[in-house]
Amino acid sequence: MRRGVAQMEARCVWDAEVGGSSPPTPTILFYGNILFKSQLITILLFIYLLVAGCNSIKGDIFPTEPTQTQTIVPPSASASPSFWIPTANSIFQIQLSDYPPNLHLESDIFELDLFETSPSAIRFLHQRGKKVICYLNAGAWEDFRPDATDFPQEAIGDPYVGWPGERWLDVKNFNTFASVMSARLDLAVEKGCDAVDPDNINGYLHPTGFNITYQDQLAYNKWLSEQAHQRGLSIGMKNNGDQANDLVAHFDFVVTEDCFFFDECDQYSIFSDYEKAVFQIEYTDRISDLGRICDAVQDLKYQVLLKNRNLDAYVEYCQKNLLHSS
Repeated sequence: MRRGVAQMEARCVWDAEVGGSSPPTPTILFYGNILFKSQLITILLFIYLLVAGCNSIKGDIFPTEPTQTQTIVPPSASASPSFWIPTANSIFQIQLSDYPPNLHLESDIFELDLFETSPSAIRFLHQRGKKVICYLNAGAWEDFRPDATDFPQEAIGDPYVGWPGERWLDVKNFNTFASVMSARLDLAVEKGCDAVDPDNINGYLHPTGFNITYQDQLAYNKWLSEQAHQRGLSIGMKNNGDQANDLVAHFDFVVTEDCFFFDECDQYSIFSDYEKAVFQIEYTDRISDLGRICDAVQDLKYQVLLKNRNLDAYVEYCQKNLLHSS
């Protein structure tokens, strides 16, 4: 070769196996005589451009898999729901006895019995800007309900101790009475209910006469949620704190009873973590000092109300500025 002339052959070499564990290492081969300093600078610049070009070529020839990213979205927050959901600061009242109910309280939400509340009562509350949650028993059969004979005999289990006329339902095989529950939800829509509160959805913890497992109960509860949402109804989780983590994505609020008395209130905190309302009912037959409860659960951001066990119109709230009915 003549002096001052450099003949260069450059070749990019890399592991041809796609998805190799290390990035391609370009190998540059040079042949030439002694280079002047300026020529050396020029060649180093050329090497830099060549390496960049090789990496670009590799990306074009062997495209890599796109990076998979996961976005964590709070339960039920991926899209705006098409139904009303109660807020944590709504004033909640429940009356399931001593009917006709007192509809003139300044509550934001009234929970009333699905069967015993007339459509006209619900319309009256709607005209006053109120919302209505309709109570229904989803886990136990009641002999006094108008659809009692619609349940198959094999779905009716042992007596619900403490509640005359009620027997547990076989939610393990809820398909045998799914049509009855579907009809109840249809009735809620027909009457104008904004939400439903299905009671006794924790039968797996009780002596029902059936071999109901945690997963059996979970499947039934999720089905109830799906059916309610399909009809434009929000749905509350009644008690059942042991399944709160599994159901927070499926239920829109909580109605809990005696959680302070049984030291179970923390079980429902995941709902308030996701800004879902928790309505905490304590009863006068076990609690006489509401102030003691209010101080204890203040950090949980639940709405606490004191009620008589028969759930008549009486109500007392932690917030002293809220109504008090006797």
